[in-house]
Parts: sequence; structure tokens; C-alpha cells
Amino acid sequence: MTKRILMAGVGGQGTILTSKVLSEGLIQEGYDVKMCEIHGMAQRGGSVTTQIVFGEEVYSTCINTGEADVLIAFEKAEAARFLPNLKEGGKLIVNDLEIYSLPVLTGAVKYPEHLEDLITAAVPDVIILNANKIAADLGNSKAQNIVLLGVLVKALGLEEIDWEAIICRFVPEKLQDLNKKAFQAGLTA
Repeated sequence: MTKRILMAGVGGQGTILTSKVLSEGLIQEGYDVKMCEIHGMAQRGGSVTTQIVFGEEVYSTCINTGEADVLIAFEKAEAARFLPNLKEGGKLIVNDLEIYSLPVLTGAVKYPEHLEDLITAAVPDVIILNANKIAADLGNSKAQNIVLLGVLVKALGLEEIDWEAIICRFVPEKLQDLNKKAFQAGLTA
């Protein structure tokens, strides 16, 4: 069975790194995996998305409206923006975090209100957690992406893969212990 994962975040949150770690683990597990990333104005706080499709045989990474089995949003407004891509009965994982874009910071537009209510009303199977705080409590909020990876791995039932070894291949040695703890925190969150 083919699964489609859509990750949506803001530049600098580690969305692409998370996708690479996930893809590597899925490949090691024997899945055919296709991944693509879109990061236009990511360095300026813009939206970053990655699409990962895995299964026995995969031909495309394209995830259209209503096709994602799992949407993992690294920020609340990104969850709302990409909600139409989640299929009926899909799972939504949301980092309870608000990152204000330049138009919001300058007062040109308002950050959307009541996003959590909108999200929970639209999706019955939703996990909302403050991965940023969990990572900060471990020593560095930048490990929020690996906390979210742990939540995703648990949701997919893929805990048997040696994720910590894979994580260590992608992060600098000085950050490996932190990221291992972040991953475990996500698994148990």
C-alpha cells in the first residue's frame, strides 16, 4: 500500500532535513521512496514543503488535493494552508507554534485567529503538540523537527527502524545526543 506524507513548515525549521531522515529510514526498510521539496523564499521565512511517497512501487511524488495520508505541519498557519491536501480520514500532526511572516510583522496582514479550533473541527485524527517547547526543554528548540519526526514515526508504526543511527548520519556529532533525545521525546509525546 502506498502512503503519502506532506510536510509543511517555514524556512529554517528543518523540514527538509526531517524529510531526508524519514526517506532514508523508509529506504532501509525496503520501501520504494520518492521525495521532492519546494522551498522558494525559505530563507526569508517563506513556506517550505516536502512530499514523500512510499510503498512497494512508487512512480510519482505528486500529492494532490485530498491525497495526503499524513500532513505534518511545523507551524499552525502552515497546517491550515495545506489542510486541503489531507485526505478524508488522514492524520494531521501540528506543531503548536506561530511564526509571523514579514507581512504580519509589518502589520499589512493579520495572523489567522483560532487556527487550533479550525484544525480540530476539520480533522478528527489530529495531534497538536508544542514540539518547539519540548526541544527547548531538551536544550535547543531547533531540534523541534526531530521531535515531530518521532511523533510521525510513532503514528506510522515504524518504530522498529534504527532511526537514531539514521539521525546521526544527518546531524553534526555535537548535536547527535540532543537529536536522539528529541526523537525519543517525540515517540513518547
